[in-house]
Amino acid sequence: MSKMSKRFRFLIVLAVLALCFYCLWPSISWYVRTPKEMQQLALSSLEHIKDYSLAMAHEDVSELKELARTDMDGVLPEKFQPFIKSAKKNRKDLGQEIPAQWTVGEFIKSFPSEYELQSEIEGSYRDEILKAKNYYTNSAKLGLDLSGGMSIVVKADLEAAALAQKEAATGQSDAEFRSLAMEQAIENLSERVDKFGLSEPVIRKQGEDRIYIEIPGAAQADRISSMIMGKGLLNFRLVDSDATKKFADYYNNNPSTTFNSEGELIDTSVIPEDCEALGYYVKDEYGLDERSGYLVVKKEIALDGKHIKSAEVGSDRNGKPQVNFILDMEGAEIFADFTSANVGKNLAIVSDDKIKSNATIRTAITGGQVAIDGFSLDEAQNLQKVLQTAWLNVPLSIESQQVIGASLGEQAISQGIRAIEFGLLAVMIFMLLWYHGAGVNAVVAQVLNLYIMFSILSAFNLTLTLPSIAGMILTIGMAVDANVIIFERIKEELRLGKDRASAIYASFKNAHWTIMDSNITTFIAAMFLVQLGSGPIQGFAVSLAIGVLSSVFTALFVSHLMFDFNTDVLKRNKMSIGWGIKQ
Repeated sequence: MSKMSKRFRFLIVLAVLALCFYCLWPSISWYVRTPKEMQQLALSSLEHIKDYSLAMAHEDVSELKELARTDMDGVLPEKFQPFIKSAKKNRKDLGQEIPAQWTVGEFIKSFPSEYELQSEIEGSYRDEILKAKNYYTNSAKLGLDLSGGMSIVVKADLEAAALAQKEAATGQSDAEFRSLAMEQAIENLSERVDKFGLSEPVIRKQGEDRIYIEIPGAAQADRISSMIMGKGLLNFRLVDSDATKKFADYYNNNPSTTFNSEGELIDTSVIPEDCEALGYYVKDEYGLDERSGYLVVKKEIALDGKHIKSAEVGSDRNGKPQVNFILDMEGAEIFADFTSANVGKNLAIVSDDKIKSNATIRTAITGGQVAIDGFSLDEAQNLQKVLQTAWLNVPLSIESQQVIGASLGEQAISQGIRAIEFGLLAVMIFMLLWYHGAGVNAVVAQVLNLYIMFSILSAFNLTLTLPSIAGMILTIGMAVDANVIIFERIKEELRLGKDRASAIYASFKNAHWTIMDSNITTFIAAMFLVQLGSGPIQGFAVSLAIGVLSSVFTALFVSHLMFDFNTDVLKRNKMSIGWGIKQ
């Protein structure tokens, strides 16, 4: 081949290796560079991350205040040095002189308020955790058989739900209702799992009426089961506005000591006995529930969500979005009496202990037709989904449940890695003993083969399971076939009296389609398994398909390039390629 084509192949190999490193970096960062403590934080819910960041920032600010109280001119501790850049910016914006030495007092003065300082520190904690969370999101995942956890298959009784829907006479077709019911059931389960702060669960529809849930990490089976089986409780409660204002002041002064780790109020005397403090949630720009504050609501339920017959998004007289829902006869009577007695007060819609709406009762609502306004279109659609949880009552039952301990996962990882190492080592030793110097090319190709495979797993955020590892081990044995075909072909060319360069050129040219044909058929078989198989079979097939692609690349590009490098750059005329070959 011409020098230009060799240079082009060299650039392709460099580009592929660089791209693989870029794709593999999140996995390296997560599994190698991220401490275990940070991993646990990153795998928790966004709400927990927010609470943790706020609590840590509050502790740091309290530490600074205590240092300032004892010695304003004391040297600023090392942990606050990263925030000096922001302090300098604030001083420049205010036209103040930047101190030669940063003391505790000078640092605190650089921020307009304690809130600004706490927000700056909170942002640092948040960014660090979310950065780690992003590494996890973009890395190759460990399946339950490696990481431990729970897999659950939940069956949705759509027949019972459809029967209840007909009795409610919502006017929807059976197909539309079934689709909406499954969508809502999945969303309800997602919110419940996220409520418990569980680590990155997988929740997806399986077939027509089943939901597959995969929860990695340690989890309490009884707790998860009760959470899944529990109905999405939705109700209407009266807001105690005076108690809410007092609680807001108390929480602002005691953000880290108001609730315990279970989310329970530590000092119950801060609110009336007949009330409880619940988080008020809105959807953020990512569609996630984000707590915007707390409201104190009455424990007594004003109206149960079971009385809602239907809910839809409409428009008021001014064309602005509003949510309309219809109550049954009993619910209409209850709601009419309640709203008549509480005109001017606020009414909260509570779903799974989360407040999703806080509206003012302007007038008595009779007739069972209720309209709630004051929302944007997105907010109205979100509230409609919340109200649907009351009347889309889909009975759920756990069909199968499997708990895999973390110790078993660690053992599986250790055994899988050991199998890959032994398999790779055995192949390397054989290739070096049988093909001598040329065997080095096969060894390098094998190492790069695994490197590329793991990079692709990371790039597409695929899950690594025991069957996937089995596919990798099989690929190690198969990948060497291409090198064997090429090496044996080179031997034949050398026996015909050709020189090194001619033998290499002819061997790769003639072996090209032989290698391609054998690997294409394997790749086609793997693709059929990916499409038709499920679970372990699919994981094995995906790993095998990736291995086929990487082995073809390393054999036809990398190995060829190494032979050409020895010939053109190192100026070698002879070749060490096995017993009985003389030049």
